[in-house]
Amino acid sequence: MKNNIIHFIIIIYYKIIMIEKFDYENVETTKVGGKKTMRKVLIKNGKGVKIVSKYHKGKHLGTAKKPIHESHIAMIISGKFIKGLFNDCKCETNKNKKTRKNKRI
Repeated sequence: MKNNIIHFIIIIYYKIIMIEKFDYENVETTKVGGKKTMRKVLIKNGKGVKIVSKYHKGKHLGTAKKPIHESHIAMIISGKFIKGLFNDCKCETNKNKKTRKNKRI
């Protein structure tokens, strides 16, 4: 119970003082074979977004964009690592898509 109260106070402190004027941007790119995955974290004026984009042989397959929770923003400000930050950003690449030829039918 005491830990929850301290955690809540820390979040409020970051929200009021630090987050309003905090800007952060980070891009991580991984390439394996012909595949490329870009992970972005953008925080501006206290609002954060995480973006995952996938490419294959230079072609853009899909993008997933989701907001970042306030507690995660507070951890990013303090410089802590967040394990599994991008786990909920599933990029649905070419699922149930038809080719251009088959769209006419």
